[in-house]
Amino acid sequence: MSVRSVWWATTIPGADKPFDTAHLRVFYPSKPTGSDAERLSGVFPADPAHAPYPVVLIVSGVNVGQEAYRWLAVELASRGYVAVTYDWVGELFGGLKGITPGVELAAAKPDTYGTRATTPSVPAVIDALRTITGPVEGLLDLDNVALIGHSAGGTVILQSARFFPEVRAVAAYGTHTMVATMLGWPAGTVLPAQVDCPVLLMNGENDGVINGSADRYGEDAATRRDPISRTFDEALPSADGANVQVTFAGANHFAIVHPVDDTAARAFLDSEATTDPAATRAALVDVTAAFLDVHLRGASGDALDKALQNPDIAGIRRR
Repeated sequence: MSVRSVWWATTIPGADKPFDTAHLRVFYPSKPTGSDAERLSGVFPADPAHAPYPVVLIVSGVNVGQEAYRWLAVELASRGYVAVTYDWVGELFGGLKGITPGVELAAAKPDTYGTRATTPSVPAVIDALRTITGPVEGLLDLDNVALIGHSAGGTVILQSARFFPEVRAVAAYGTHTMVATMLGWPAGTVLPAQVDCPVLLMNGENDGVINGSADRYGEDAATRRDPISRTFDEALPSADGANVQVTFAGANHFAIVHPVDDTAARAFLDSEATTDPAATRAALVDVTAAFLDVHLRGASGDALDKALQNPDIAGIRRR
């Protein structure tokens, strides 16, 4: 299947200019015709054969540009989804600016958590897709959306997904819902995920970034447990096996990213991958696409079961 992309933009409500604009890239299955319009514009029509297309929104980690997830967006589009990445340069912590999924700290405090989403960017991007023109106009199933988040992007979607009624499935890599004591929570607090749809929670065995950030949560280093496993156990409800945790053998925090940009973000904290990153990415996209097929397209679980048999997967849990 031929994959092409187009760009769009949206304003983030409440953000101050000039840091109030997110730039989207929309990847879609295309059907080239060989027309002069294609030759002159570089824009190919979308393939209408399987429309309307479920939409997958990829939510980045802090200071990880959307190009880092292009490989994943292309893979998903080649499997019949419209995949969307975006960059929003906005407010980070301590007055810094950078690429952000949008982290509203005020919504993650003890007196407000669970009353609203902790990210303003996700609903703004979904709303922007309702107004998009060009080759995908009228071909998006925006009542059938999945969110994929990495690192902080995974945290905010786990904290927010139930506030977006379009969302039917959530997948997150290298993330958890433990919360910093600086926000007023007791040490070791795992926040309940605000998700009422199935969750695929993914992680690597060699995640140096999660380990390097663990002191935020106020626990004793000698006794603390893995935050991602705690999130699966404590933050997610039992869902008759629909919630799945997958651990990739030898993978690190940036296994979902390609290429890794060593000039930004916190790759310097990461551990070395001991499995070929390309093999991890292949396993990751197979599992993710099969999970989405089940929950966005109503496919049987056989393909997911098959994808989970990959030898580069070190552990699987369901609940």
